[in-house]
Amino acid sequence: SGCGSLIPSQSSFIPTASTNPKAALKSKIVAEFRPQSLIDELLLYKRSEDQIELKEKQLSTMRVDVCSTETLKCLKGKA
Repeated sequence: SGCGSLIPSQSSFIPTASTNPKAALKSKIVAEFRPQSLIDELLLYKRSEDQIELKEKQLSTMRVDVCSTETLKCLKGKA
């Protein structure tokens, strides 16, 4: 029964960031997270999507034959 005190109990060991590389990586990611760059990227994406939608609406109102390469060349020149 004197040997029981030499074996550390599992419940007293709590992995810290320094002993657990996965936890260290997670903490680094959270610490370095900059939401502004994500917001900027999302705004750029949204603006791009809006431009695509606008151009699609413009094309549909023009009733252009999109199968005609000549017409597409003319449109490309105007863009």
